[in-house]
Amino acid sequence: MPYLFEDFALDGDRRELRRGDALVPVEPQVFDLLQYLIRNRDRVVSKDDMVDAVWQGRIVSDATLSSRINAARSALRDNGEEQRLIRTIQRKGIRFVGAVQEESRAEAPAPVEPAKPGLGLPDRPSIAVLPFDNMSGDPEQDYFADGMVEDIITGLSRIRWLFVIARNSSFTYKGRAVDVKQVGRELGVRYVLEGSVRKVGSRVRITGQLIEAEDGRHLWAERYDRDLTDIFAVQDEITVSVVAAIEPNLRRAEIERVRRKRPDNLDAYDLLLRALPDVYTFMPQGAAKGLPLLERALATEPSYALAHGFAAWAHQTLFIRAGMHPEDRTRAIRHAHAAIEHGSGDAMALALAGFTIGLVEHDRRLADEAFEQALGLSASCAFVYAFGCVPVAYGGDAARAIAWGERAMRLSPLDAMSCIPQGIIGFGNFLLGRHGDAVAAGRRAVELNPGFSILHGWLAAPLARLGRLDEARAAAVRMLALDPHFAVGRWSAAIGIAPGIADEVADAMRLAGLPE
Repeated sequence: MPYLFEDFALDGDRRELRRGDALVPVEPQVFDLLQYLIRNRDRVVSKDDMVDAVWQGRIVSDATLSSRINAARSALRDNGEEQRLIRTIQRKGIRFVGAVQEESRAEAPAPVEPAKPGLGLPDRPSIAVLPFDNMSGDPEQDYFADGMVEDIITGLSRIRWLFVIARNSSFTYKGRAVDVKQVGRELGVRYVLEGSVRKVGSRVRITGQLIEAEDGRHLWAERYDRDLTDIFAVQDEITVSVVAAIEPNLRRAEIERVRRKRPDNLDAYDLLLRALPDVYTFMPQGAAKGLPLLERALATEPSYALAHGFAAWAHQTLFIRAGMHPEDRTRAIRHAHAAIEHGSGDAMALALAGFTIGLVEHDRRLADEAFEQALGLSASCAFVYAFGCVPVAYGGDAARAIAWGERAMRLSPLDAMSCIPQGIIGFGNFLLGRHGDAVAAGRRAVELNPGFSILHGWLAAPLARLGRLDEARAAAVRMLALDPHFAVGRWSAAIGIAPGIADEVADAMRLAGLPE
């Protein structure tokens, strides 16, 4: 039965949480916890109640339970300070306090949606890697299984002739029973890789199988039992085996492309994986939460390029969206340069560095060099295109920004963060004077993530230029509700918008009602 509250809808049958029309990514256990709290909103539930209902009585640490409650609040745009929807009752437990409306499907059956049209296959071999099942019996090990998949995707993305779907689209299938044929149609890929991870003590067992999506035929399967110290070697073996199954005449050079420098210390890798869910939120609260883990990783492994890249992104988030404090800008730039110094073979580290350098250091040339180097390593890395299109657009190269935004969305068609490239497609069209196209793309971006403030600014500008001032001002009001301290001049200076487009962007935003 669907539950409606504020602008959210939680559907237990489809296991979906939506905000407006946008799907909110939620881990399975967090979804179960949310559903349990809403169903029991008339009472305070204790820790034991939650453990029995969600974890079926398994032993769960206080830290795990606390992290899942925080994740549930974060999914609802709530937090431990406001406790707007999920409230802690001191020494008693937790209670959901939002006003909820239950929607009965029997009384008002939902229309049957037609099957989504599939994406066409690319002109080269294409693959999606689904989240591996965590078979450890310990929900705290989810991050490890997810990290395995992310590294395999990164390795596959280094093969120039292979089209690889990005992690954020693959992970929309996490916790769901899926039909590989349906996955193939929805993502537009010929092959699907799935598997499982069981981590016990210092040992790990990993299984993988490669399936041809069109007919469900198994092309390759293998099981690996190894010490954790061999984890990176196993990742490489799986990646190479998959590539070899797709292309029997695999050249040795292509095998070498799979391999990249990982940290020498497994603890640094572990800390990075734990930080990623928070940094991926795009929000200052998540950046602040993830940074201590990244700093610990770098204290353990100072030359860890990817940790420097994510630290640069996190500090950039704090600078742009949490007060524009100079120390955050300085730290963002320092980590970005360290990512370039140590990450010559890591496309993601280079993309994060280029994004940060372009956005807060305003060195477009160096940012472009980082992006080009990243694409030379991994032409299928949606990360590069999604992060690169923003500074490219702010630098005034509208055509390239649109092309990169479109490329990012094809490589990751179900990505919850597609609001960024979709929004840049709109912003790029605005720069080219195609205001109708800009409004259409801008509206789609807002639908994907109505809580991301700058999307409303990107939409307000073309609406103002079309003379649709009431709609433009409404978009500006929504932006200021999300970011009350926004000012056009301050924002323009922070991101270093190119002089050739600065006046046009600023004038349109002011016309929409955004403050100077």
